Amino acid sequence: MIHQHSILDTLRMVERENLDVRTVTLGINLNACADRDPARLLNNVRARILAIAKNHVPFCDEVSAKYGLPITNKRIAISPASTLLEGHSVETAVKLCQTLDAAAGEAGIDLLGGFSALCHKGFTSGERALLDALPEALATTRRVCASINVGTTKAGLNVDAARLASQRILDTAAATAEQQGFGCAKIVVFANIPEDNPFMAGALLGVGEPECVINVGVSGPGVIKRAVDRLLSRRPNATLDEIAEEIKHTAYRVTRTGELIGREVAQRHNIPFGVVDLSLAPTPRVGDSIGEIYQAMGVENIGAPGTTAAVMLLNDAVKKGGAFASSSVGGLSGAFIPVMEDHALAKAVERGTLTLEKLEAMTAVCSVGLDMILLPGDTSAETLAGIIMDEAAIGISSRKTTGVRAIPVPGAKCGDFVNFGGLFGSGTITAPASPTGSEIFVRRGGHIPAPLHSLLN
Repeated sequence: MIHQHSILDTLRMVERENLDVRTVTLGINLNACADRDPARLLNNVRARILAIAKNHVPFCDEVSAKYGLPITNKRIAISPASTLLEGHSVETAVKLCQTLDAAAGEAGIDLLGGFSALCHKGFTSGERALLDALPEALATTRRVCASINVGTTKAGLNVDAARLASQRILDTAAATAEQQGFGCAKIVVFANIPEDNPFMAGALLGVGEPECVINVGVSGPGVIKRAVDRLLSRRPNATLDEIAEEIKHTAYRVTRTGELIGREVAQRHNIPFGVVDLSLAPTPRVGDSIGEIYQAMGVENIGAPGTTAAVMLLNDAVKKGGAFASSSVGGLSGAFIPVMEDHALAKAVERGTLTLEKLEAMTAVCSVGLDMILLPGDTSAETLAGIIMDEAAIGISSRKTTGVRAIPVPGAKCGDFVNFGGLFGSGTITAPASPTGSEIFVRRGGHIPAPLHSLLN
């Protein structure tokens, strides 16, 4: 049971430390909207979203005001849109994305996720239509986010899906060239995609989830950083296990806060509460950075030897604290490292201490993967597919979620600076140390079999 007085004590303690509920995400199953007639399909989708989501923003605002805790984003996650597109054309897929965008706008929603294709074992006609529609769909909408699952630990890696995803990312970059390829910031390619994730760009409502549900993502990098600072001010020679213990206790308090907020919003909707996602999601603001936590621990130059160990320490401590705080933990749950959205990580890339290869190593022990990475505009489809395959291999073999949200910036080269503004942040173009040389391997296509430890039955 959650004791409100304990939560309020926590809120008073962290009110100046950038604690917020990063997102309260309303999951909506749209499968009942399916129709062979495109016009009826689009009308059904719009009507269902508005009927369910019309009070989502007011409910969030009421709960936010009650506890004095900001809810930064109010979002929607839908069941995979590719299911609605079986038997439909690419043109209908584009119109569906536009309808989703318009309905989200009418409801006052910040972002909508679930324009998604789950093709880890193969393609359906709906999944192909969605993938082929991505460049135009994301170039003509503002709020819709897309995700593609190309592998799972049980199924292995669909290399053909990784190749097609890489080509559509490049096509989306070209279609949004006037915005420096910004459309790609709304696409993430996963292995082991979570089906209750409230965070964008990968949010969706998976098979087995309720008809409607509230999932919450709480973010407190600033809170964690200040807790570490306070510990080290008292005990400058604190050991790493003592730092981990402090992070664990702080994550516990943050998680309890997020669950209270989520449950109250769910009660107002009269729908189930799903999960609280423990992920530490940074923003470009100073004081709200994952990278600053590593620096507070003693990794002065992010990317230096020891950085991966620091990532593991933080990720594990956050999970332990959150898991003790709630029996409803889900989503991604850990520490994100979205380079553009974290000023300390972005600065490390700019200085050259944090390379793409070091980031890949860090993703083996953190949540998600290569997130908000800026690539040169001349990056080839094979190179991008290789990056996706490498990251998927880490997730598949480690039985964890990994993803790639990479942004090839048309006309840009390594070292150029790009600024998207807002939560999407800014950063410096980077590239693999060896951007060529794997083309033959990637072009073979086919399927990389699941690892032996997938045979659990």
